[in-house]
Amino acid sequence: MNVIKEIKSDRIGDRYYEVDHPSGLKIFVYPKENNNSTYAVFGTRYGSIDTCFQSTEDREPNKVPAGIAHYLEHKLFESEDGDAFARYAKTGASANAYTSFDKTCYLFSCTENVYESLEILLDFVQSPYFTEQTVKKEQGIIGQEIRMYDDDPQWRVMFNLLRAMYHTHPVKIDIAGTVESIAEITPELLYKCYHTFYNLNNMVLCVAGNADVNKVLALCDKMLKPSKPLAIDRIFEDEPDEIVQSRIEQKLPVSTTIFELGFKEKAGKRRASAEEIAQTEILLELMASDSSPLFRRLLDAELINQSTFAYEYFEGPGYASVIFSGESKDPDAVAEEIKKEAEKLRTQGLDPDAFERSKKAVYGRLVSSFNSVDNLANTMASLAFTGHELFHYVDSVSQADIGSVQARLNAQLLADSSALSVIKPMD
Repeated sequence: MNVIKEIKSDRIGDRYYEVDHPSGLKIFVYPKENNNSTYAVFGTRYGSIDTCFQSTEDREPNKVPAGIAHYLEHKLFESEDGDAFARYAKTGASANAYTSFDKTCYLFSCTENVYESLEILLDFVQSPYFTEQTVKKEQGIIGQEIRMYDDDPQWRVMFNLLRAMYHTHPVKIDIAGTVESIAEITPELLYKCYHTFYNLNNMVLCVAGNADVNKVLALCDKMLKPSKPLAIDRIFEDEPDEIVQSRIEQKLPVSTTIFELGFKEKAGKRRASAEEIAQTEILLELMASDSSPLFRRLLDAELINQSTFAYEYFEGPGYASVIFSGESKDPDAVAEEIKKEAEKLRTQGLDPDAFERSKKAVYGRLVSSFNSVDNLANTMASLAFTGHELFHYVDSVSQADIGSVQARLNAQLLADSSALSVIKPMD
């Protein structure tokens, strides 16, 4: 029997439904009756970093090749009867999938035939089909994809930074793996990973938009295959607190020098709380948004351009860092200015007026994102995998105070834990 909980937010004036399905799947339905489109995500807490694991059914840890989660994502679209994209073409839905460091998600968006499209999604993700022949064929396709990313400046500047920050954590390894690692993938390994991580107790379904919760659940009752509870232990080597190296540089055929500056943080098994994430978002808005003194100084000195300068809090199981990125004629000067600004805010304290403006800006962007059904579904999936709740995160932003954000700064953006990755034009 479905256990349905309606979750409301007086602050937002909205509500959605959280359902514990008898199959083990956690389901979220966020109705937006006046929206013409619907967006659905069927995801598993399984990403590129999960290369060593042990479930309650294993006698010892499993170590699998890098890139297998991404490989599995590609293969699931295939079946003995054809591929899922051909089936979606008949309903008019636009479908896709992605693998990140800590999750794999299958999704579609549509303006009609919602439940027919949802049936396709629930069907093919639960119907693995791997043979020696199809696995070999995919190795060539993904090998070409890996070589393409080897020449992608934005991809390389990011993974060069991760290699400069992390000693042992698999977050430093390309999501698609390497040509050598994917050559080790077999149908048996794919089935092993599938049956471990695609257990419905490790998955989530999120539907947002013009959808009825009762119709979604009726279809789930029909399509979902019950899974017995399965605990999975993700095993990582101990990661030292210090970085590997403070600077890394590569030359590629780019027209302008690009950079990423990362500040590595201590990260154990505990993920950042909703409150900590909200505090960091407000801090970065205050420190580096286009209304900040730092941004104005960098822009006036022609060290950055307005369209590419960005920042993010990059956080997951066993890793966490604040990352700044952009184009610059002198990325080392940009890095020094950012480090000096962080130290200044640490010693002088945050300006109360700037704090209030920044909190309102972050809150305003967050609330406006609720108009996007794809953002809602993807955010609910991400939060479900980290143990956070959507409206609680909104409250965490609204309730953040200057003291908690100042305390957060004291543990973040430390110069000794920073690394700079630079991609320069070829000579």
